[in-house]
Amino acid sequence: MKPVFDVPFELIDLQKFDYALEGVSFQQLIRMPNAVYASTSDSAEATAYLAVEDFLHATVKGLWEAFWSQDEPMPFSVACLYKENLKFYQAENAIASGRLGSLCASGVLLKNPRHPHGKWDNLLELALLRPGIQSLVGESEQQPSLHVLGEALFYALRMLISRSLSRQNLPLSSNSAFVLLVDSQYGGVVKVEGDVNKMDFDVNNVYKCAAEWIQRHARIAVSPVDRIWNKLGNANWGDIGALQVTFATFYCIMQFAGLPKHSIEDLAADHGCRLQTRRLERQLGDTRVNGSGLFRFQQHGVSPEIVEVQDESVKLESESLKLEVGSVLWLEDSNWERGYHINQIRSNGELPYYIASPVEDPGKSLFLYVGSHPSQLEPAWEDMNLWYLVQRQTKVLTIMKQKGLSGKYLPQLSASGRIIHPGQCRRPSSGGNCDHPWCGTPILVTSPVGETVADMVSEGHFGVDEAIRCCHDCLSALSTASSEGIRHGDIRPENVICVRSGESRPYFVLIGWGHAILEDRDRPAMNLHFSSTYALQEGKLCSASDAESLVYMLYFACGGAFPDLDSVEGELQWRETSWSRRLIQQKLGDVSTVLKAFADYVDSLCGTPYPMDYDIWLRRFKRSISEEDHGKEIAASV
Repeated sequence: MKPVFDVPFELIDLQKFDYALEGVSFQQLIRMPNAVYASTSDSAEATAYLAVEDFLHATVKGLWEAFWSQDEPMPFSVACLYKENLKFYQAENAIASGRLGSLCASGVLLKNPRHPHGKWDNLLELALLRPGIQSLVGESEQQPSLHVLGEALFYALRMLISRSLSRQNLPLSSNSAFVLLVDSQYGGVVKVEGDVNKMDFDVNNVYKCAAEWIQRHARIAVSPVDRIWNKLGNANWGDIGALQVTFATFYCIMQFAGLPKHSIEDLAADHGCRLQTRRLERQLGDTRVNGSGLFRFQQHGVSPEIVEVQDESVKLESESLKLEVGSVLWLEDSNWERGYHINQIRSNGELPYYIASPVEDPGKSLFLYVGSHPSQLEPAWEDMNLWYLVQRQTKVLTIMKQKGLSGKYLPQLSASGRIIHPGQCRRPSSGGNCDHPWCGTPILVTSPVGETVADMVSEGHFGVDEAIRCCHDCLSALSTASSEGIRHGDIRPENVICVRSGESRPYFVLIGWGHAILEDRDRPAMNLHFSSTYALQEGKLCSASDAESLVYMLYFACGGAFPDLDSVEGELQWRETSWSRRLIQQKLGDVSTVLKAFADYVDSLCGTPYPMDYDIWLRRFKRSISEEDHGKEIAASV
């Protein structure tokens, strides 16, 4: 049985968040009483509410100081909800005044001196303390009972309605609310998203109105229930149970405080430095981490404390997925078996991919991408890029295909599925993979095939004609995708190919859609040279971000030089200087006046809310291409 609800967070996003939190300190001082060892007295229940408050306080404080500011005071507080009047009180005060039995939840609120008992439109998130959350989990679904979910929906809807009626302007969208479900050991997250302005309100039957709104206009996501506290009452901050609760709190803070000064990607990038420091501490030499996140150890000296281990199973897992030219790979795609002959091995600058031909059609060429084995629950940082290249890109291309987005300048999904490995597959009937290192490895096959702009530049094959045609074709691809609200987010020379087969004139295709932006929570790729300025500053895209990245790519392809920088601040300073002195426009103007005009247009649009007008520029570039083709025909006839 499949889960009824979607999950609020993808595993890969939780893994990135886990990397980002490596240097963050969380400390819960009030221990959670364990249900197995604690008594059923009121003192245990009181301690549980105090522990939940302290857990939420430690979470919010740690996130605020790590992502927003260590100098500015935290603008949030934690209090418990009193069900008799739905106001908030500090747990200690409520317990001291004999109100323990009327406490029903704990919340994180925006501090408001004028309202000491809190306002619902100042409520970031709510945590419902309910005994036996874990015992309510079914065998097939790690999700709480409908009764507890019903409570969560009630409070989430109250939060959304309060925000919609509030006069305060939230920095980010207020159309989603998070409710945490916890007991003395386990916890989960419920996310409710939707526009309450679409509710048909009837004062005589408010619950029916709410139910109809939930059915028609709400999106509900429920995380698996997982362990948060150990038997000593300490929070397992690094485990997935506490991690998904902390991630929900992170999004709640963003709704009220805006985007953080330090993005998740910024802090997660420090993982590589910390890993290298640890390797130097352990004197592991200069060997690199392989794709599975395992090390090949070197033996230094004759100390009995360090022993070189030759594990053949490790070699098998790390080397078995290296395909060679001439080999044949079989793919299981929707109960069909397809074979592909490997013809070439290529690289996008970071990861390998292949040019292959179907066994039944040897004359046809396709791009083939091999993903990471799904058993790698904590992949190396490099493998996250591989996940975006294969699994995420498969999802994006599938969505584009379902929405009917296709065209000459967009890649087409040919096949996707799992590798069929040699030998007998002992995959269990309930799903999952067998113990073979190939079993379950995802594969993506796309068309058409071509030469990347990066290779064309290095070989001196990118000229004036190519620059104008490349700009037109990429804008056409972006225009098609944007019609359904999809943005690319990773335009660079390795993600644009020139296709020459079967056409009178070559054309360009925009590939590499793994970092595409499908919804607000998605984040683009970060590249110092080619990411847009808004992406580097805010970690998200504006309407002209993809066009700005296209300008930087054309600037590079036409001979423009980037400085050797290693920081975002240095890159932003160079861009500010280059745009103000019109160095980028002048370089593109040496190639074509229409490219220069396009760069001026993009410069005027960057960072603004105004939409990109693709149609007018597609017409201008098409006119320029037609004039050049006509001129060449006359010259050839003469």
